[in-house]
Amino acid sequence: MAKTKRRYVCQACGSVSHRWQGQCSDCGEWNTLAEEAPATVFSQKHDLSSGGRPIAFEPLDAPGKELRRRPTGLDEFDRALGGGLVPGSAILMGGDPGIGKSTLLLQAAGRIARAGGDVVYVSGEEAAGQVRLRAARLELADAPIRLAAATSVRDILTTLNGMEPPALLVIDSIQTMHSDTIEGAPGTVSQVRGCAFELIRYAKETGAALVLVGHVTKDGAIAGPRVLEHMVDVVMSFEGERSHQYRILRNLKNRFGAVDEIGVFAMADDGLEEVANPSMLFLSGRDAPLAGSAVFPALEGTRPVLVEVQALIVRLQSGATPRRAVVGWDNGRLAMLLAVLESRCGLNFSSAEVYLNIAGGYRLTDPAADLAVAAALVSALADKPLPSASIWFGEVSLAGEVRPVAHPGVRLREALKLGFDRAHGPAGAGEKIPDIRYDELGSLAKLVDRIAS
Repeated sequence: MAKTKRRYVCQACGSVSHRWQGQCSDCGEWNTLAEEAPATVFSQKHDLSSGGRPIAFEPLDAPGKELRRRPTGLDEFDRALGGGLVPGSAILMGGDPGIGKSTLLLQAAGRIARAGGDVVYVSGEEAAGQVRLRAARLELADAPIRLAAATSVRDILTTLNGMEPPALLVIDSIQTMHSDTIEGAPGTVSQVRGCAFELIRYAKETGAALVLVGHVTKDGAIAGPRVLEHMVDVVMSFEGERSHQYRILRNLKNRFGAVDEIGVFAMADDGLEEVANPSMLFLSGRDAPLAGSAVFPALEGTRPVLVEVQALIVRLQSGATPRRAVVGWDNGRLAMLLAVLESRCGLNFSSAEVYLNIAGGYRLTDPAADLAVAAALVSALADKPLPSASIWFGEVSLAGEVRPVAHPGVRLREALKLGFDRAHGPAGAGEKIPDIRYDELGSLAKLVDRIAS
């Protein structure tokens, strides 16, 4: 009988190797190669084209049961979900330890239960008494939630199959669950993948909305196999700095709505409070105009948020090595922008330390922030405050051009609503707002002339 070759499959990207190695050659992850059981000669020759069960196909235009979203009672949570919980959906929520994942889900579960929905909350990290203690602090002690402290998926599914499917099933967390049919300790790749598959299949068959809480690695990625994010319908990340009171629930994947939607919360003594107008939260304390401060209308999904970009330039003595420090923005993009300002505009940052900060601990990923960062840097270098009640947005190319960005009208309307009457952006931004003055900037050279003059 021919000897079969061993196969090692990467649990992160799925690539196959015929020998074990510490690092995957395709995705670069470490210790993700796992050996799969070698196939026998019979299984290699076995034909899977027959012997199965016929599948019933349905036409796409056939009338079916309408799936109505169930609101959670938290408007910011519903906004991030795209309008509420879809029956039969699987949601994966990750976040740093202590950021408030369990608190948010317990508040949502309590409001759904008070509204008449059946809610099951299974905790694998806390005892039922500890969950009750947290519920009492959140003033949810009277909410009719079914609590359980269990880690066996077989026990959980056996219990759920003996009762009516709940409207919401919360598993806190998926890394603590285990199956007796899979080898390995709870939290391993095979256990997480197998347990999640069984729970998701239950949600699809019964129509219960499933929420899985996931741990994160030290890099901030959701722990476990990457295939877990492909299995679920919605992937959410609960972000925030412990030194700041705000928390952002960011939508990273959504099969039923827009991606990159956010919900903003503030941590209070009695739980998480919704922030209906996050722009006021990130713009607080702007009493007098200061050099190095620019306001940028960021766009998260369909929601505009005004944030303050702060820059500080410190001149050094000759021979000293300047430092570049960035908080809330990409360090590589700052280096590129400084190079463009020096090469295309004739400014000198080589003998100065550059500090850039996004106020409030907010993290910017929108490329339209280039112009606001450039305005803050030029203002700090010239020590001249920018015009008050003005916003800046636009993407900067390596040639020093200011390129158009998406949804300028949405950004302008949000700025006008908060009292800003002047905007600076790329030429041909599209929709113009009557009550706001719009200044077109075709290049960074015009920006420098306007600020420094």
